[in-house]
Amino acid sequence: MKADSKLAKKVENGDFIVTAEHQPMAEANGTATEAALKSLGKGLVAINVSDNHHGTAMSSLAASVAVIKSGAEPIYQVVTRDRNRVAIQSDLLGASYLGIKNILCLSGYHQVLTGCPESANVYDIDSTQFIEMVTRMSEKGELDNGAKIEGQFSMLAGAVANPFLKPLELNILKLDKKVEAGAKFIQTHAVFDVETFSQWLNVVVSEGIDKKAAILAGVLPLDSADEAQNLRDTYTDYSIPDAIVERLKKAGDKNSQKKEGLNICIEIISKLKKMKGLRGIHILSGGKEELVPQILAASGL
Repeated sequence: MKADSKLAKKVENGDFIVTAEHQPMAEANGTATEAALKSLGKGLVAINVSDNHHGTAMSSLAASVAVIKSGAEPIYQVVTRDRNRVAIQSDLLGASYLGIKNILCLSGYHQVLTGCPESANVYDIDSTQFIEMVTRMSEKGELDNGAKIEGQFSMLAGAVANPFLKPLELNILKLDKKVEAGAKFIQTHAVFDVETFSQWLNVVVSEGIDKKAAILAGVLPLDSADEAQNLRDTYTDYSIPDAIVERLKKAGDKNSQKKEGLNICIEIISKLKKMKGLRGIHILSGGKEELVPQILAASGL
């Protein structure tokens, strides 16, 4: 069945799309999530809800429902690290019942990079197989074992891409497989190295992948040089040039570095918006949802 979300319509119509991220916290009453959603404000097509990014947070399913209650549209993120295909399918059926229409399919960071390094992982399926599962459920109305789904299941599947993964040929092959599996939108990891991202996007365009899925470039406002250094040292998907780290250091004290990080983010968006084949911007707030309205206003989004 064809997805009928607001995001799906934007993707189909070829519109420029702006999304942002909410990272739930370790809470039981939803107060922080509700406050964060108010901070994000208006002007977004949809709001991503991260799935236990740090291993200690309220479920993305519950937080996605909070997004709906706030009057916005969620992109329900699910990682395969913590669930096998049986549990994932069950969660998807429940999400559909709750009115969720968009999903971002991820493998997730290894548990050693979360707050629960001693926990066991699952990884029963990878992100591409996950996308195939969602596509089968939506288009054929059946589960992985062929069992029919009662009622109408319709969910727009999306995926993540790392433009900085080498070699480039394998990078593009991996992306193409996700799109062929049914991903209709692609949100990239945070872009700081604009030149390398441009090279990746040029190949995406030359291969015609941008015609099959909407490419949204991720951006992230940095708080400090220390944060930038920690991100690139800890996570392989962060490619942050030395020039940006030095620029943050030269900005001065903590508050000055935070302002400079915001300026860098806005400058990067300005460069990205001009690129052929790019269909949108995804603001990776990193838990700093209150900065999103400033980014939207200053960058003309």
